[in-house]
Amino acid sequence: MTLDKVVGSAREAVSDIPAGASLAVGGFGLCGIPMVLIQALLEAGVDDLKVVSNNCGVDDWGLGVLLAQRRISKMTSSYVGENKEFERQYLSGELELELTPQGTLAEKLRAGGSGIAAFFTQTGVGTQVAEGGLPRRYNADGSIAVASPAKPVQTFDVAGEPHEFVLEEAITTDFSLVHALRGDRFGNLVFEKSARNFSPLAAMAGRVCIAQVEEVVEPGDLDPDAVHLPGIYVDRVVVVGTDIEKRIERRTVSPEKAASREMPEGA
Repeated sequence: MTLDKVVGSAREAVSDIPAGASLAVGGFGLCGIPMVLIQALLEAGVDDLKVVSNNCGVDDWGLGVLLAQRRISKMTSSYVGENKEFERQYLSGELELELTPQGTLAEKLRAGGSGIAAFFTQTGVGTQVAEGGLPRRYNADGSIAVASPAKPVQTFDVAGEPHEFVLEEAITTDFSLVHALRGDRFGNLVFEKSARNFSPLAAMAGRVCIAQVEEVVEPGDLDPDAVHLPGIYVDRVVVVGTDIEKRIERRTVSPEKAASREMPEGA
């Protein structure tokens, strides 16, 4: 068995992901998403995917391209904005949604990758997150087909005072897809600034982790203190280069900045 985890193409890397698989996908909005791997999965024609990710991209980019082709049957996420097709499918009963508080989602992924079965948190106590009843799937007529169940709540003494905590189960998935700035052939990964976001956590949660990297280096070239995710969590590395397309949801500049960028007459 070789320690070299680099594979020849994104298509090869995702070739064994079957219909009905569960996926943990890194990224936050459109920042740090593994778009090359997502595109390869789209081209492979795999459907009935159960995806865990902070959000579902936008209508024509990120996980939104899989959603538009009806390849996703369930999303576990914390944010559903910026995607009209997501909203339409959810409200019409075509898509199941397990809405999860953002910090809780991050910890559920981290716990899954760390071998922790469940944990207690105060987030969601006294709400439908703990008490149940959140719509997961609607019927076509708008009635609730599937609702979230109630979760165990327990009281713990914190600093001499009793506080209620809700029990949240960890998340593990069949596969995980992430994007990194740099990786070595052994799968050690370095993420770029805020593109780090959910990616290490998503990678940890997948039983098989596939990472697309902009640059691959030889083992030993990465400073061990700079490694954000150890290669023990990574199974396949795909080199996608630095000229891949990267998008942002919305560009906003102040009126002063906009005025300073206006071209003078005759220029």
